[in-house]
Amino acid sequence: MGRTFFAIFFSILISTKLFAAGDAAKPIQVDWSFNGFFGKFDRAQLQRGFQVYKEVCASCHSMKYLSYRNLGEKGGPEFSDEEVKAIAASYQIKDGPNEQGEMFERAGLPKDKFKSPYPNEKAARSVNGGAYPPDMSVLVKARAGGSNYIYSVLMGYDENPPPEMKIEEGVYYNKYMAGNKIRMSKPLNDGSVEYSDGTQATVSQMSKDVTAFLTWAAEPHLETRKRIGFKTIIYLLIFSVLVFLSMKRIWSRVETKM
Repeated sequence: MGRTFFAIFFSILISTKLFAAGDAAKPIQVDWSFNGFFGKFDRAQLQRGFQVYKEVCASCHSMKYLSYRNLGEKGGPEFSDEEVKAIAASYQIKDGPNEQGEMFERAGLPKDKFKSPYPNEKAARSVNGGAYPPDMSVLVKARAGGSNYIYSVLMGYDENPPPEMKIEEGVYYNKYMAGNKIRMSKPLNDGSVEYSDGTQATVSQMSKDVTAFLTWAAEPHLETRKRIGFKTIIYLLIFSVLVFLSMKRIWSRVETKM
């Protein structure tokens, strides 16, 4: 009986240890500018984040719910009309059919959706070893932990995994991923982009910038929603005070008559 108990105990202990080795670490907590009731996006950060997405992430990940014109809208990166047109025109968009019934390519327009790096899912999987890179339009809202989780994953790559963990070929160790494994290779290294505003492009800086951009992409009306919420609370407070004073006045008259 005693031997059986200890055998079960050590089996549970070993299993727990192995399972814990694959547990995802708690996401890094970042003090984002858009956090809190009065939080707002940093325009310069959003523009830098778009640059990181364009030069690094866009080679694998689509953003099918965004149009180029969204980049110029209030509350977002707020690129000028000329900048938005230039960004859109830098892409070749398949259009048609023309009068001859043929598809053709043309320079992008602000109304166009972000161009996908692959024509279809099968093409994406064939290039990425069977993995399908997720669309980034609402990635922040689709992942538990939101912005902090995305930032943590970008920062969580480590070339020295725990000795007891076996890392298969084409898989990379990342302590913030479930199971501590990810198929995507480390996307960012110091100097991966050269910021036009002169900001030093460290891995941490680029990770924060692109995460902020993805947060805006997932919640483009975040600032408007917060403003409306604040105005609604003020209105309800004033309304409550007026109702209270009115009721107090009415009841004072009733008590006087009684």
